[in-house]
Amino acid sequence: MVTQPDIAVVGVHVLDTHIVGVASIPAGSDGQLVETIKVSPAGTAGGTAVVLSRLGAHVRSYGAVGADPLGDILLSLLGSNGVDVSGLVQIVGSQTSASVIPVRPNGDRPAWHCVGANAAFSLDAVDLDEVAGGTHVHLGGPEFLGGAAAATLLRHAKDNGCSTSIDILAAGDPGLLSWISEAFPHTDYLLPNDEQVLGFTGEADLETGARKLLAAGVRCVAVTRGREGALVVTADDAFAVPAYAVDVVDTTGCGDAFSAGFLLGRAIGRDLAESARLGCAVAAQVAGGLGTDAGLYDLAVVDDFAAQNQGPG
Repeated sequence: MVTQPDIAVVGVHVLDTHIVGVASIPAGSDGQLVETIKVSPAGTAGGTAVVLSRLGAHVRSYGAVGADPLGDILLSLLGSNGVDVSGLVQIVGSQTSASVIPVRPNGDRPAWHCVGANAAFSLDAVDLDEVAGGTHVHLGGPEFLGGAAAATLLRHAKDNGCSTSIDILAAGDPGLLSWISEAFPHTDYLLPNDEQVLGFTGEADLETGARKLLAAGVRCVAVTRGREGALVVTADDAFAVPAYAVDVVDTTGCGDAFSAGFLLGRAIGRDLAESARLGCAVAAQVAGGLGTDAGLYDLAVVDDFAAQNQGPG
Protein backbone atom coordinates (compact mmCIF):
# COMPACT_ATOMS: atom_id res chain seq x y z
CA MET A 1 0.00 0.00 0.00
CA VAL A 2 1.41 3.39 -1.01
CA THR A 3 1.44 6.01 1.76
CA GLN A 4 -0.27 9.26 0.79
CA PRO A 5 2.43 11.83 -0.09
CA ASP A 6 2.43 14.93 2.12
CA ILE A 7 3.66 17.79 -0.05
CA ALA A 8 4.33 21.42 0.85
CA VAL A 9 3.99 23.79 -2.09
CA VAL A 10 5.65 27.15 -1.55
CA GLY A 11 5.66 30.33 -3.62
CA VAL A 12 3.62 31.85 -6.43
CA HIS A 13 -0.17 31.66 -6.17
CA VAL A 14 -2.25 33.42 -8.84
CA LEU A 15 -5.91 33.82 -9.72
CA ASP A 16 -6.37 33.35 -13.47
CA THR A 17 -9.33 34.67 -15.44
CA HIS A 18 -9.70 32.85 -18.77
CA ILE A 19 -11.74 34.50 -21.53
CA VAL A 20 -12.41 32.15 -24.43
CA GLY A 21 -13.29 33.39 -27.91
CA VAL A 22 -11.50 36.74 -27.98
CA ALA A 23 -11.14 37.53 -31.68
CA SER A 24 -9.90 41.09 -31.06
CA ILE A 25 -9.86 43.87 -28.49
CA PRO A 26 -13.00 45.99 -29.07
CA ALA A 27 -12.35 49.55 -30.22
CA GLY A 28 -13.04 52.44 -27.88
CA SER A 29 -15.72 51.51 -25.36
CA ASP A 30 -17.36 48.89 -27.60
CA GLY A 31 -18.27 45.46 -26.26
CA GLN A 32 -17.88 41.94 -27.57
CA LEU A 33 -19.55 38.64 -26.71
CA VAL A 34 -17.23 35.75 -25.84
CA GLU A 35 -17.78 32.03 -25.32
CA THR A 36 -16.68 31.59 -21.70
CA ILE A 37 -15.27 33.50 -18.74
CA LYS A 38 -13.82 31.34 -15.93
CA VAL A 39 -11.56 31.87 -12.93
CA SER A 40 -9.13 29.23 -11.68
CA PRO A 41 -6.23 28.86 -9.22
CA ALA A 42 -2.87 29.07 -10.94
CA GLY A 43 0.83 29.79 -10.53
CA THR A 44 3.94 27.64 -10.22
CA ALA A 45 2.87 26.88 -6.65
CA GLY A 46 -0.92 27.34 -6.73
CA GLY A 47 -1.60 25.50 -9.98
CA THR A 48 0.73 22.67 -9.03
CA ALA A 49 -0.95 22.41 -5.61
CA VAL A 50 -4.39 21.92 -7.17
CA VAL A 51 -3.22 19.17 -9.50
CA LEU A 52 -1.24 17.37 -6.79
CA SER A 53 -4.34 17.37 -4.61
CA ARG A 54 -6.49 16.09 -7.49
CA LEU A 55 -4.01 13.24 -7.95
CA GLY A 56 -4.30 12.17 -4.31
CA ALA A 57 -1.53 13.94 -2.41
CA HIS A 58 -2.09 15.79 0.85
CA VAL A 59 -1.05 19.32 -0.14
CA ARG A 60 -0.20 22.32 2.03
CA SER A 61 0.20 25.72 0.34
CA TYR A 62 2.51 28.47 1.60
CA GLY A 63 2.69 31.93 0.07
CA ALA A 64 0.95 35.29 0.02
CA VAL A 65 -2.31 36.63 -1.35
CA GLY A 66 -3.94 39.99 -0.90
CA ALA A 67 -6.49 40.81 1.79
CA ASP A 68 -9.01 41.44 -0.97
CA PRO A 69 -11.93 39.75 -2.75
CA LEU A 70 -9.57 38.15 -5.28
CA GLY A 71 -7.67 36.57 -2.41
CA ASP A 72 -10.90 35.26 -0.90
CA ILE A 73 -11.82 33.68 -4.24
CA LEU A 74 -8.38 32.12 -4.68
CA LEU A 75 -8.38 30.68 -1.17
CA SER A 76 -11.87 29.28 -1.74
CA LEU A 77 -10.91 27.65 -5.04
CA LEU A 78 -7.77 26.09 -3.57
CA GLY A 79 -9.69 24.84 -0.55
CA SER A 80 -12.47 23.38 -2.67
CA ASN A 81 -9.81 21.33 -4.45
CA GLY A 82 -8.58 19.89 -1.18
CA VAL A 83 -5.53 22.12 -0.66
CA ASP A 84 -4.71 23.13 2.93
CA VAL A 85 -4.48 26.94 2.68
CA SER A 86 -3.65 27.66 6.33
CA GLY A 87 -0.08 28.52 5.28
CA LEU A 88 -1.19 31.26 2.88
CA VAL A 89 -1.00 34.73 4.45
CA GLN A 90 -3.26 37.60 3.38
CA ILE A 91 -1.35 40.88 3.13
CA VAL A 92 -3.21 44.11 3.76
CA GLY A 93 -2.48 46.76 1.15
CA SER A 94 -1.31 44.32 -1.52
CA GLN A 95 -3.63 42.88 -4.13
CA THR A 96 -3.78 39.19 -4.93
CA SER A 97 -1.63 38.22 -7.89
CA ALA A 98 -3.88 37.83 -10.92
CA SER A 99 -3.80 37.23 -14.66
CA VAL A 100 -6.35 37.81 -17.40
CA ILE A 101 -5.87 35.40 -20.30
CA PRO A 102 -7.79 36.06 -23.53
CA VAL A 103 -7.83 32.81 -25.50
CA ARG A 104 -8.04 33.48 -29.23
CA PRO A 105 -9.90 31.21 -31.68
CA ASN A 106 -6.56 29.85 -32.95
CA GLY A 107 -5.47 28.91 -29.42
CA ASP A 108 -3.07 31.81 -28.80
CA ARG A 109 -3.23 33.05 -25.22
CA PRO A 110 -1.60 36.40 -24.50
CA ALA A 111 -1.95 37.59 -20.92
CA TRP A 112 -2.15 40.59 -18.65
CA HIS A 113 -0.58 39.98 -15.24
CA CYS A 114 -0.36 41.79 -11.92
CA VAL A 115 2.42 40.50 -9.63
CA GLY A 116 0.68 41.71 -6.48
CA ALA A 117 1.25 39.92 -3.18
CA ASN A 118 3.71 37.39 -4.59
CA ALA A 119 6.33 40.15 -4.57
CA ALA A 120 5.76 40.66 -0.83
CA PHE A 121 6.19 37.01 0.19
CA SER A 122 9.25 36.11 2.28
CA LEU A 123 10.37 33.24 4.49
CA ASP A 124 9.44 35.35 7.51
CA ALA A 125 5.83 34.36 6.75
CA VAL A 126 6.40 30.62 7.15
CA ASP A 127 7.47 28.13 9.80
CA LEU A 128 10.29 26.18 8.14
CA ASP A 129 9.81 23.19 10.43
CA GLU A 130 6.14 23.04 9.49
CA VAL A 131 6.93 23.29 5.77
CA ALA A 132 9.45 20.45 6.07
CA GLY A 133 7.07 18.28 8.08
CA GLY A 134 5.96 16.17 5.13
CA THR A 135 7.65 14.13 2.41
CA HIS A 136 8.39 16.72 -0.30
CA VAL A 137 8.82 20.50 -0.67
CA HIS A 138 8.09 22.14 -4.02
CA LEU A 139 9.16 25.76 -4.57
CA GLY A 140 7.32 27.54 -7.37
CA GLY A 141 8.93 30.82 -8.37
CA PRO A 142 12.26 30.91 -6.48
CA GLU A 143 13.05 34.19 -8.21
CA PHE A 144 10.59 35.94 -5.88
CA LEU A 145 12.50 34.77 -2.79
CA GLY A 146 16.01 35.01 -4.25
CA GLY A 147 18.67 32.33 -4.24
CA ALA A 148 19.79 32.73 -0.61
CA ALA A 149 16.27 32.42 0.82
CA ALA A 150 15.38 29.61 -1.59
CA ALA A 151 18.55 27.78 -0.54
CA THR A 152 17.62 28.20 3.14
CA LEU A 153 14.17 26.74 2.52
CA LEU A 154 15.31 23.77 0.47
CA ARG A 155 18.36 23.03 2.63
CA HIS A 156 16.08 22.85 5.66
CA ALA A 157 13.75 20.53 3.75
CA LYS A 158 16.61 18.22 2.78
CA ASP A 159 17.99 18.24 6.32
CA ASN A 160 14.58 17.04 7.50
CA GLY A 161 14.39 14.16 5.06
CA CYS A 162 12.24 15.74 2.33
CA SER A 163 12.84 15.54 -1.38
CA THR A 164 12.74 18.93 -3.15
CA SER A 165 11.85 20.55 -6.46
CA ILE A 166 11.86 23.94 -8.18
CA ASP A 167 9.73 25.35 -10.99
CA ILE A 168 10.69 28.78 -12.33
CA LEU A 169 8.07 31.28 -13.47
CA ALA A 170 10.12 33.91 -15.29
CA ALA A 171 11.63 33.61 -18.76
CA GLY A 172 15.12 32.17 -19.08
CA ASP A 173 17.87 34.72 -18.51
CA PRO A 174 21.49 34.20 -17.37
CA GLY A 175 21.08 36.96 -14.77
CA LEU A 176 18.05 35.23 -13.28
CA LEU A 177 19.98 31.97 -13.20
CA SER A 178 22.70 33.65 -11.13
CA TRP A 179 20.02 35.07 -8.82
CA ILE A 180 18.59 31.64 -7.90
CA SER A 181 21.42 29.13 -8.49
CA GLU A 182 22.43 29.10 -4.82
CA ALA A 183 19.39 26.89 -4.26
CA PHE A 184 20.35 24.30 -6.88
CA PRO A 185 22.62 22.10 -4.71
CA HIS A 186 19.57 21.49 -2.49
CA THR A 187 17.25 20.66 -5.40
CA ASP A 188 16.39 17.12 -6.45
CA TYR A 189 14.19 18.07 -9.44
CA LEU A 190 14.34 21.21 -11.57
CA LEU A 191 11.23 21.57 -13.75
CA PRO A 192 11.82 24.26 -16.42
CA ASN A 193 10.47 24.58 -19.93
CA ASP A 194 12.66 24.34 -23.01
CA GLU A 195 12.89 28.11 -23.58
CA GLN A 196 14.06 28.63 -20.00
CA VAL A 197 16.80 26.00 -20.29
CA LEU A 198 18.16 27.49 -23.51
CA GLY A 199 17.85 31.04 -22.19
CA PHE A 200 19.53 30.29 -18.87
CA THR A 201 22.48 28.46 -20.39
CA GLY A 202 22.94 30.07 -23.81
CA GLU A 203 23.04 26.61 -25.37
CA ALA A 204 21.30 25.72 -28.64
CA ASP A 205 20.86 22.06 -27.65
CA LEU A 206 18.39 21.19 -24.91
CA GLU A 207 20.26 18.24 -23.42
CA THR A 208 23.52 20.22 -23.32
CA GLY A 209 21.70 23.04 -21.56
CA ALA A 210 20.13 20.65 -19.07
CA ARG A 211 23.55 19.19 -18.29
CA LYS A 212 24.82 22.69 -17.50
CA LEU A 213 22.05 22.96 -14.95
CA LEU A 214 23.06 19.61 -13.49
CA ALA A 215 26.58 20.96 -13.17
CA ALA A 216 25.13 23.85 -11.14
CA GLY A 217 23.99 21.33 -8.53
CA VAL A 218 20.50 19.98 -9.32
CA ARG A 219 20.13 16.21 -9.43
CA CYS A 220 17.56 15.88 -12.22
CA VAL A 221 16.22 18.25 -14.88
CA ALA A 222 12.78 17.42 -16.30
CA VAL A 223 12.12 19.83 -19.18
CA THR A 224 8.71 20.42 -20.72
CA ARG A 225 8.70 20.89 -24.50
CA GLY A 226 5.10 21.77 -25.33
CA ARG A 227 3.70 19.53 -28.06
CA GLU A 228 6.96 17.56 -28.04
CA GLY A 229 6.45 16.25 -24.49
CA ALA A 230 9.32 16.22 -22.01
CA LEU A 231 13.05 15.57 -21.75
CA VAL A 232 14.49 14.12 -18.54
CA VAL A 233 18.21 14.47 -17.90
CA THR A 234 20.29 13.10 -15.02
CA ALA A 235 24.02 12.59 -14.61
CA ASP A 236 23.65 9.03 -15.91
CA ASP A 237 20.83 9.24 -18.44
CA ALA A 238 18.76 11.35 -20.82
CA PHE A 239 15.48 10.36 -22.45
CA ALA A 240 12.49 11.96 -24.11
CA VAL A 241 8.83 11.25 -23.34
CA PRO A 242 6.32 12.32 -26.01
CA ALA A 243 3.18 14.32 -25.36
CA TYR A 244 -0.26 12.73 -25.57
CA ALA A 245 -2.60 13.78 -28.36
CA VAL A 246 -5.58 15.74 -27.06
CA ASP A 247 -8.15 18.23 -28.36
CA VAL A 248 -6.64 21.37 -26.89
CA VAL A 249 -8.91 23.96 -25.26
CA ASP A 250 -6.30 25.98 -23.36
CA THR A 251 -2.68 25.20 -22.53
CA THR A 252 -2.50 27.56 -19.54
CA GLY A 253 -1.23 25.59 -16.55
CA CYS A 254 0.08 22.62 -18.52
CA GLY A 255 3.59 23.13 -17.16
CA ASP A 256 2.25 23.18 -13.59
CA ALA A 257 0.24 20.03 -14.38
CA PHE A 258 3.33 18.25 -15.70
CA SER A 259 5.24 19.21 -12.56
CA ALA A 260 2.45 17.83 -10.36
CA GLY A 261 2.19 14.56 -12.29
CA PHE A 262 5.95 14.07 -12.36
CA LEU A 263 6.35 14.81 -8.64
CA LEU A 264 3.37 12.64 -7.67
CA GLY A 265 4.81 9.79 -9.70
CA ARG A 266 8.14 10.04 -7.92
CA ALA A 267 6.41 10.34 -4.53
CA ILE A 268 4.51 7.08 -5.01
CA GLY A 269 7.55 5.17 -6.21
CA ARG A 270 7.35 5.34 -9.99
CA ASP A 271 10.64 5.62 -11.87
CA LEU A 272 11.70 8.73 -13.78
CA ALA A 273 10.27 7.58 -17.13
CA GLU A 274 6.94 6.50 -15.61
CA SER A 275 6.75 9.79 -13.71
CA ALA A 276 7.45 11.84 -16.84
CA ARG A 277 4.75 9.92 -18.72
CA LEU A 278 2.35 10.63 -15.88
CA GLY A 279 3.28 14.31 -16.06
CA CYS A 280 2.55 14.39 -19.79
CA ALA A 281 -0.77 12.59 -19.30
CA VAL A 282 -1.86 15.06 -16.61
CA ALA A 283 -0.83 17.98 -18.83
CA ALA A 284 -3.05 16.54 -21.56
CA GLN A 285 -6.00 16.45 -19.14
CA VAL A 286 -5.45 20.12 -18.28
CA ALA A 287 -5.00 21.15 -21.93
CA GLY A 288 -8.42 19.70 -22.67
CA GLY A 289 -10.15 22.13 -20.29
CA LEU A 290 -9.93 25.64 -18.86
CA GLY A 291 -7.50 25.85 -15.94
CA THR A 292 -5.83 23.28 -13.72
CA ASP A 293 -9.11 22.60 -11.93
CA ALA A 294 -11.15 21.81 -15.05
CA GLY A 295 -12.83 18.43 -15.35
CA LEU A 296 -13.05 15.55 -12.89
CA TYR A 297 -9.66 13.90 -13.29
CA ASP A 298 -7.81 12.05 -10.54
CA LEU A 299 -4.89 9.62 -10.65
CA ALA A 300 -7.09 6.69 -11.74
CA VAL A 301 -8.61 8.75 -14.57
CA VAL A 302 -5.19 9.92 -15.76
CA ASP A 303 -3.70 6.42 -15.60
CA ASP A 304 -6.68 5.08 -17.57
CA PHE A 305 -6.24 7.84 -20.16
CA ALA A 306 -2.55 6.99 -20.52
CA ALA A 307 -3.30 3.26 -20.84
CA GLN A 308 -5.84 3.91 -23.59
CA ASN A 309 -3.44 6.19 -25.47
CA GLN A 310 -0.38 4.00 -25.69
CA GLY A 311 0.64 5.81 -28.86
CA PRO A 312 1.35 9.29 -27.52
CA GLY A 313 1.21 11.90 -30.25
